[in-house]
Amino acid sequence: MQPYQVLILVAAYFAVLILISYFTGRGGSNAEFFKANKQAPWYLVAFGMIGASLSGITFISIPGTVESDSFSYFQVVLGYTVGYAVIAQVLLPLYYKMNLTSIYTYLENRFGNASYKTGASFFLLSRVVGASFRLFLVANVLQLIVFDAMGVPYYVTVSITILLIWLYTFKSGIKTIIWTDTLQTFFMLLALGITIYFISEDLGFSLNNLMGYLAESEHSKMFFFDDWKSKDHFVKQFLSGAFIAIVMTGLDQDMMQKNLTCRTLKDAQKNMFWFTIVLVFVNFLFLALGVLLTDYAEINGITEVRDDLFPAIATSGDLGLGVAIFFILGLIAAAYSSADSALTSLTTSFSIDILDIEKRYDEKKQVRIRKQIHVAISVLLVLVMLAFKYAIADKSVINKLFQFAGYTYGPLLGLYAFGLFTKWKVKDKLVPVIAIAAPILSYIISINSLVWFGFEFGFFILILNGLLTFLGLILVRRKHH
Repeated sequence: MQPYQVLILVAAYFAVLILISYFTGRGGSNAEFFKANKQAPWYLVAFGMIGASLSGITFISIPGTVESDSFSYFQVVLGYTVGYAVIAQVLLPLYYKMNLTSIYTYLENRFGNASYKTGASFFLLSRVVGASFRLFLVANVLQLIVFDAMGVPYYVTVSITILLIWLYTFKSGIKTIIWTDTLQTFFMLLALGITIYFISEDLGFSLNNLMGYLAESEHSKMFFFDDWKSKDHFVKQFLSGAFIAIVMTGLDQDMMQKNLTCRTLKDAQKNMFWFTIVLVFVNFLFLALGVLLTDYAEINGITEVRDDLFPAIATSGDLGLGVAIFFILGLIAAAYSSADSALTSLTTSFSIDILDIEKRYDEKKQVRIRKQIHVAISVLLVLVMLAFKYAIADKSVINKLFQFAGYTYGPLLGLYAFGLFTKWKVKDKLVPVIAIAAPILSYIISINSLVWFGFEFGFFILILNGLLTFLGLILVRRKHH
């Protein structure tokens, strides 16, 4: 594909998003921006959430891990199903009962102001890094296949990317996103299906035989029970998956904000149920694509590996222009469906949790402040992405992201677990100290764990971190008088 063709494609794609934004964003009130007036149809939310939870990282990284890790990631996906069940049965009823806009308000009610600000701050840190990470991956691919050839520097690519997202979210936030995410999920799944179809054709078998083909592949081993010390062991991956789902969806303002736009709790639970089923299936297809890409690369002497594998094959032109076009569309869709909601949820959390705008100002001033924060967070994302460009050398991003999430979401896991499963109060002012100490301790244990215990933590770090936070909160609990 020629760079100018890609550019036309990206421009047309954004034109559609901005059009959707125009039709959905007539009002521009805060109730609309934060909660879509609680009028979102659950099936749209469920479908759109698939795109948001997969993101560009899944799109590129998961097929790329198959060569080295086989289907071991599917063990994590199976763990997700348990996590999503906990969200639907435990967390959603709580959020709906308290009628929350920001889910971190729960921490204020349960423990006090310092705990509330701590929870929200950890979310803001996690999301800023996570969203920038995801966008960084996609901006890199676009830079490589389009903008380098045109002589456009990386910082311009990144700035325009964020500006376009700001353009279609600044008016109605989450209300617009529920519609744009639906479109983006559709494009992403279309790209996945079309690529699988054309590579199967090229490898000389039909889609009916896909399962047979996968069963015979040396790369499709799914369950690992042999070495309990390895990071791929089933129990570690499954448990990590369950906890990753609880924290990265259930304790995450970004994902829960979508759920809280449903009309009723029943609708939100229905949304989680269908979302879970489709997500497992889609992740399986991404791993299947990984097997096909790995075999295709081997036969055709393609040397790219890991995160470079899918982009290299899709845009080479050997599979035809159609695959290249849909790959670009799928990639953009994957990236922006997680970035737009991140921008909105960060704006929501900072406005409500850190600046307390709902308590301090009238509606008119709230809207003005929200718009200023929206701009400031857009600028922050650009700066963080530029920092990544010059700080990250390693190619396999998905593992890095989950490792980082283990450190920043761990304290949230500990706080919510303590709040939900104990009746104790805590010395609120000491909570930030615990929340900062737990990740530092986890890190020290993690880097020495092989030497000390002959055990590799991997994604398990999240559970350790949550546990240390929980134990810390026991230490600072208030004695009853």
